[in-house]
Amino acid sequence: MYHMMTALGFASESRYTGPIRLDGDAKGASVLILGAGLAGMTAALELRKAGYKVRMLEFNDRPGGRNWTLRGGDIYVELGGFRQTCAFEDGLYLDPGPWRIPYHHRALLDYCKRLGVALEPFIQVNHNAYLHASRAFGGAPQRIRAVKADFQGQISELLAKVADQGGLDQGVSMEDKEILLLALKSWGALDHNYEYKEGLIASRRRGYAEPPGGGLSATPVPSEPLALSEILRSQLWRHFWNFAHYELQTTMFQPIGGMDMIGKAFARELGGLIQYNARVTEIWQNVGGVTVTYVDANNPAQAPQHITADWCVCTIPLSILSQLPINVSAAMKAAIDAVPYGASVKVGLQFKRRFWEEDEAIYGGTSYTDLPIHEIGYPNTGYNKSGRGILLGAYLFEGADSFEFTAMPPDERVARAVEFGAAIHPQYRAEFENGIAVAWHRVPFALGCSGHWSEDARKQHYRNLCRIDGRILLAGEHVSALPAWQEGAILSSLDAIARLHERVIKI
Repeated sequence: MYHMMTALGFASESRYTGPIRLDGDAKGASVLILGAGLAGMTAALELRKAGYKVRMLEFNDRPGGRNWTLRGGDIYVELGGFRQTCAFEDGLYLDPGPWRIPYHHRALLDYCKRLGVALEPFIQVNHNAYLHASRAFGGAPQRIRAVKADFQGQISELLAKVADQGGLDQGVSMEDKEILLLALKSWGALDHNYEYKEGLIASRRRGYAEPPGGGLSATPVPSEPLALSEILRSQLWRHFWNFAHYELQTTMFQPIGGMDMIGKAFARELGGLIQYNARVTEIWQNVGGVTVTYVDANNPAQAPQHITADWCVCTIPLSILSQLPINVSAAMKAAIDAVPYGASVKVGLQFKRRFWEEDEAIYGGTSYTDLPIHEIGYPNTGYNKSGRGILLGAYLFEGADSFEFTAMPPDERVARAVEFGAAIHPQYRAEFENGIAVAWHRVPFALGCSGHWSEDARKQHYRNLCRIDGRILLAGEHVSALPAWQEGAILSSLDAIARLHERVIKI
């Protein structure tokens, strides 16, 4: 989700330096928080601690917002009335929203620690998973370790030849050239002639045709490298950035038992502050406070209810907020209307057995393909167990494939994920049992995955979106430089309530 934002330079590491301190007298002020996602619950937790009277309205019947996990028995109804009942076996789950936490997302990790949310490693990079190009290598998937080693090795060989022939003399001193050649030999697994070729040196990186054994079968058999021209034409090298990008570097984490363990932990701490099944329909303010109108999300025909407060922290996604009557300044309204939401689709598939582990020794990580499913994610828990398992059978973000999958009925998304996935894992056909699919543009409480800022829109509208507008201010991942990440939502919330508290104590 973060890929394009990062490429545009909008994302950076967390600036969290420790728990927020809201010193000073809150003067009994009341704050209404709209949305019980992580931004809203962070605000509620900290404002209550600082002495504010806090109330929350949440559209869903659960906390967390996009911090969401689907388990067996859960029912999900998307726009259009398509109803899915998750049929996963007990203990198996899909995180349709966020599914990983980078090590440098310090605010989220700190709240997990403070709220007692147990974490386990999330395997972002598995060199034994696959890279797949449907029109290369006869359609056969290739191990990441082999493609990466062969590409790196042959590029190193080319550079070593250029250096040895004096092609770098103008930019590299003689001493540095010798060091460079030694570095290339090590980095690229080159032999004593600075060549990358079939042999034990290369096989120690890319894997063996027959690995080292014991006794009479101890001698390893080298494997044959892929030709550089084949790798280049396959474009499998496009996926290498997934293994090196700062935001995706190890160590990454996930909550034990599902991402919604974080939302549940916040909600336990907040107790009865959250009013669920409350769909906001209007937001109005005057010089003295804010009045919000809402209806019962399960019975919208019932009479609307009204609630007032001195201040309002609104974390409703802009995709929803832009459709609601709200009296804010023209600049704030223009900012709310300026941010479209990205398309994203996730498909969870349950299989009779964990064949990716039993047959192919893939434990966690991700395989990448040019087929419309884009990625296959392997579970990071339950390793080496017998019985059923769940794969993230498709993860699409932006592009034509995301919109095409969004337009399909859920059962067709699942069927297509199985069809395409069988090109990487033929076991799909015999082992598939059931699946569930979430297309974020059809999720009623979000209407999209995350705020998708353009560079021009951010320059023109971002600061207006962050400002306190009368008695209203916004928070959420869309009001951050970490769009689509939970860290962005939390940091946005902390920044917003710090500025709100500063204003309150000065009144």
